[in-house]
Amino acid sequence: MNRPLRVGIVCPYTWDVPGGVQQHVRDLAEALIELGHHVSVITPCDDPDDAAIQPYVVPAGRAVPVPYNGSVARLAFGFLSAARVRRWVRDGEFDVLHVHEPASPSLSLLACWVAQGPMVATFHTSNPKSRAMQAAYGILAATFEKIGGAIAVSEAARKTLVEHLGGDAVLIPNGVAVRRYADAEPLPGWPGEGGSLGFLGRIDEPRKGLDVLLRAFDVIGRQRPGLRLLIAGPGDAEEALERVDPALRDRVVLLGQVSEEDKVRALHSMDVYCAPNTGGESFGIVVAEAMAAGAPILASDIDAFRAVLDGGAAGALFTVGDADHLAKEAGELLDDPVRRAALATAARAAVRAYDWTTVAREVVRVYEAVIPGHGAVRVAPDATMG
Repeated sequence: MNRPLRVGIVCPYTWDVPGGVQQHVRDLAEALIELGHHVSVITPCDDPDDAAIQPYVVPAGRAVPVPYNGSVARLAFGFLSAARVRRWVRDGEFDVLHVHEPASPSLSLLACWVAQGPMVATFHTSNPKSRAMQAAYGILAATFEKIGGAIAVSEAARKTLVEHLGGDAVLIPNGVAVRRYADAEPLPGWPGEGGSLGFLGRIDEPRKGLDVLLRAFDVIGRQRPGLRLLIAGPGDAEEALERVDPALRDRVVLLGQVSEEDKVRALHSMDVYCAPNTGGESFGIVVAEAMAAGAPILASDIDAFRAVLDGGAAGALFTVGDADHLAKEAGELLDDPVRRAALATAARAAVRAYDWTTVAREVVRVYEAVIPGHGAVRVAPDATMG
């Protein structure tokens, strides 16, 4: 099938709040457009009149915060959202519908209810097996039967799907826009002669592990008077600083939420990028971004990070949650510029497998596998909302 496709993509989480799924959807949409396909993305949006919203995005209204997978996701659900999804499906004339996280109570699940025809789902979540989730998936099983092709972004996400629903999925990893991260000027004054550690992520989300890094900095910061810690991400900066020894606070710089451009610059400002996450990661997109930037990486030894870092060949690993081990490994990396350079080189090579130019083509092959025999995407006869 060598023709441009009309692709409708459903993002379940608020577009204007940073998150891995939102970024995945955005980058996939732009990679598909670059390949010549026609793409429309429907998504919750807190500010539907924001002029910065990409032209391929269709806002589906505001969302509400809902605890989900150890975090707080902003989701849209209900009759008004369903009506908007129905109208979008009706008017889109899509060759294929691509829903993300269809089990979350948001637009993707609504799309599964209101649409029929060629449908692909991507599963991002990695969750331990639980009776509650199994029961929820059992209720949704009939809806999921509409999905003709399933994609998991990692082996952990695929395992979650298998354990809770009993289905299976093709493994297509998260993509990284490698060119976007390859070159950038460091932030002014960074990394500095005393060395620097860095962190990107939500600073008030426990599973991102900032508390582990701050405890490690209490150790290594005393040993190295010139060492600084650069932190970027949304959250309460004052509360985070209160967890740092007062004697070290002037060496901890919190940037808050940053633009994509400044995120790339921040990654080029770190002697060692630290990913201290404690779990709940199915892939680790921010680690892949750091790899693309050529940052030497020190990550917690969780399955998702070990996989993307080629078992430790493309980045150093430390024991999950062990601040002392993190401090020790960080110190050894700071003292060994040759090893840091070798890890950076290995990371740049390993991350090429995740470049969106490669990943998007694999996704298109899934689309092409489900399209024959189904006709176009259309509103299901029993979808009477709106």
